[in-house]
This record gives sequence, structure tokens and C-alpha cells, in this order.
Amino acid sequence: MSFELHERLAADTFLVSDLPVCRVLLMNDKRFPWLILVPRREGLRDFDDVAGVEKPNFHAEIDLASQVLREATGAEKMNVAALGNMVPQLHVHVIARFSADAAWPGPVWGKGEAEPYGEEEARDFVRKLAGAFHG
Repeated sequence: MSFELHERLAADTFLVSDLPVCRVLLMNDKRFPWLILVPRREGLRDFDDVAGVEKPNFHAEIDLASQVLREATGAEKMNVAALGNMVPQLHVHVIARFSADAAWPGPVWGKGEAEPYGEEEARDFVRKLAGAFHG
């Protein structure tokens, strides 16, 4: 079976990059700069489903996403979580947080309505992030 991105993730995000283990996506909500990493492997639901030989690379990619997003946004805090209650496909949220953001200090889930990026704004941010992942 080949990798297939869950339809909800595909509908809510922009493609940033493919790393050796994960696909990197930008959540379409400019209130919270937010990356989602999805291991490009079928049938994964939880962290413990990732093959042992891939875990070091998987964790390194989460760290890299945190660094890239922090440098791109100047975030005060990085939130990293994998819940999977709404989307069963394993995915990791890497969210840049600021003390002035709409959800601070609580979690971002369920706080107001998403504010989509404008087309040019999304394209520019994706380009900046992709360059940082591969620069």
C-alpha cells in the first residue's frame, strides 16, 4: 500500500515539504503558525506504531520542524502534540505560540474560527519554510 494523506489533513493544509520520514504541512490558520508532520507510512495511528529503526529520524524531523518554525516566527514557545482523536492517521502538531495569541495560555484547539491565509501570504510562508527545511 502506498502513502495516502487523510482527506481532512489534505483539506486543511498546504504542502511544505517531504522529509525522509514525514510529509510537512502548514495548517491553514494564520492565527497560529502551525506545522503538521505526517509519517509517510500506511497504517500508523500512534507514536508506538513507528518502526524502531525510523524513530530516531522521526523524532529528529519533529525537532527540525520546531527549529524551523521558531526561527521563521520568533515564537516564544513551541507546542508539540499528537492527539489523533479527529484524524486517525498519525500526525504531529508543531505550533508556534505567543503570549499574545488568541488561545494563550491554553491549547489552540476549539478557540474561535480559523483565519485562512491569503493566497500570496500562504505561498510566501510555504516557500520560506520549505527553504529552511532544505537550506
